[in-house]
Amino acid sequence: MNRQDAWNLLCEFNQSDSLRKHALAVECAMRAYARRFGQDEEMWGIVGLVHDVDYEQNPTIPEHTAVGAKIMRERGWPEEIVLAMLSHAPYSGVPRTNQMQKTLAAVDELTGLISAVALVRPSKNIADATIKSVKNKWKDKAFAAGVNRREIEQCAADLGVPVDEHIGVVLAAMQAYAAELGLDGIKP
Repeated sequence: MNRQDAWNLLCEFNQSDSLRKHALAVECAMRAYARRFGQDEEMWGIVGLVHDVDYEQNPTIPEHTAVGAKIMRERGWPEEIVLAMLSHAPYSGVPRTNQMQKTLAAVDELTGLISAVALVRPSKNIADATIKSVKNKWKDKAFAAGVNRREIEQCAADLGVPVDEHIGVVLAAMQAYAAELGLDGIKP
């Protein structure tokens, strides 16, 4: 399976532009960490793209990820990718046993918080976001209230990366793809 296969699968099951952009954000964060850890950037990026493949049609527990795994297995996707996708949801029962799985869990929620921070900037441009601006919004529990900050902290610890450094890695990765993520301040 390659990136185009992953994109096609994502788009087949997700019509929502915001869900597609979330998948792209997770992809770029996964690729950044793959480079950092000396891992397979293509594989990690693919995992980022497909991690929520079934979310639009199955947003509830336990259907989310279980349905996606079924679809992917029926289509012959590698088990390593299926297990990584499953492992990002703690309720799936699939433990995070490798660096790729731990990284996926660590970047998933954080990309949502960083996107929200960028969108409330006057410029709506992620280039204007900083680690400090993310941390300021982090403290505001009402801001992006659905983002589980404790989960991000725990997942960053599982990776062995301090939270501020983790925010910096993901923020820089997303800034490099601002236009594709719709976070470049330019209105469509």
